[in-house]
Amino acid sequence: MSLASVQAWVATHAPDLAIIEGHGSTATVADAAATLGVEPGRIAKTIALRVGDKTLLLVTRGDARLDNLKCKAAFGGRIRMLDPDATFAATGHVVGGVCPFGLATPLPVYADVSLRAFATVFPAAGSRTASLEITPGRLAELTLADWVDCCTLPQSG
Repeated sequence: MSLASVQAWVATHAPDLAIIEGHGSTATVADAAATLGVEPGRIAKTIALRVGDKTLLLVTRGDARLDNLKCKAAFGGRIRMLDPDATFAATGHVVGGVCPFGLATPLPVYADVSLRAFATVFPAAGSRTASLEITPGRLAELTLADWVDCCTLPQSG
């Protein structure tokens, strides 16, 4: 049902976007990058987090890591990742297909500034084999996301 909820959401809010489905796995950043033929940073991973009693979604680039100090500053408390069952209950999406579209319950969405390094990114689309291509600005606009700086990027070597 998760892919169906994203399809319905996209049809209503962004009918010009095409869901990419029927290809290999996009369940992990590495799988998605290989399947879509893009660098891992262009995969927009969506992470379900809890801060105190508040559940939220953070969308960040695929090769970024959460920075606890930056997250605490941005969200006003210590973050905890939701387990797979809690993630599914809050979003309606299984881990590996979590995205900020077609949510089971309304959740605040945050977009990490690291996404702005790319012209387009590829978030999941409600299943482990579906995604879509979107500009970071449009992703934030459509999901009413606030921009935050919560991540560190890998060291280039």
